[in-house]
Amino acid sequence: MINSHPKFTILSFGILLFLLGCQLLPSQAQSESSTIDTADRAAKISILVFTKTEGFRHSSIESAKTLLQTKANSRDWAVTFTEDSDQFNESNLAQFNAVVFLLTSGDVLSSSQQDAFENYIRSGGGYAGIHSASDTEYDWPWYGDLLGAYFDGHPPIQTAIVEKSDSDHPSNVMFPASWEIRDEWYNFQPNPAVNQNITVLLWLDENSYNGGEMGADHPIAWYQEFDGGRSWYTGFGHRDELYSDNEFKIFQDHIVAGIEWAAGLEDEAGLPLQLTIFSYLPTVTN
Repeated sequence: MINSHPKFTILSFGILLFLLGCQLLPSQAQSESSTIDTADRAAKISILVFTKTEGFRHSSIESAKTLLQTKANSRDWAVTFTEDSDQFNESNLAQFNAVVFLLTSGDVLSSSQQDAFENYIRSGGGYAGIHSASDTEYDWPWYGDLLGAYFDGHPPIQTAIVEKSDSDHPSNVMFPASWEIRDEWYNFQPNPAVNQNITVLLWLDENSYNGGEMGADHPIAWYQEFDGGRSWYTGFGHRDELYSDNEFKIFQDHIVAGIEWAAGLEDEAGLPLQLTIFSYLPTVTN
């Protein structure tokens, strides 16, 4: 039988205690180098979500608001929900990084409120429109240019194939090359695909459903830089389930990334939180 040398045993035990201490008590270890910022930059954005309707009112508004509040909590946004058009004044709008027209419809802003919103965008603000945001403010040409098109009817709700464009925008990277989904599919006029300022994110395959009227080039989501600010739009979003069911996480991530891009966070949207890395060094005593 071979006996351990006493000095070797003591040294080994000491090393073991040190290693355990590094794992269990990291706050007491010395840190050399290296803390990567753990703050998600999305915490720096403030979002106004506008849900006023003067035309058709979607039952999915409440589900959509719940989703955005949940995402705001997890991504540390500051979010304000309103149907009050008086929020559209220059001093109030200035506090927001982006304004979301969530399932709006009809004539929702007065002329002075429209002026305030135009100045907000020209000052670098962001806009995100969801579904019936394109069924809004038909008599305000600037708004139509900001969004990129107006709603021009739809067939009955049905399943269609959505095809991903070549864009590597943060709001379409979560999509596969093609995706089947059931929703209410809008036709648009004019066709955003002919606007050189607009980049199409997602296309509808009109061969996959009935009632498409735009032909081979039928955009369903797009973005642009416009009049000093940013504009992002998705035609998805009629059905309650899209906002509430995990089955539609792709769509949910799509709108979150679109809103963050409109708010100026295109480099951060969709990225995981950064981690803090420590290099632990022993305390050496003589």
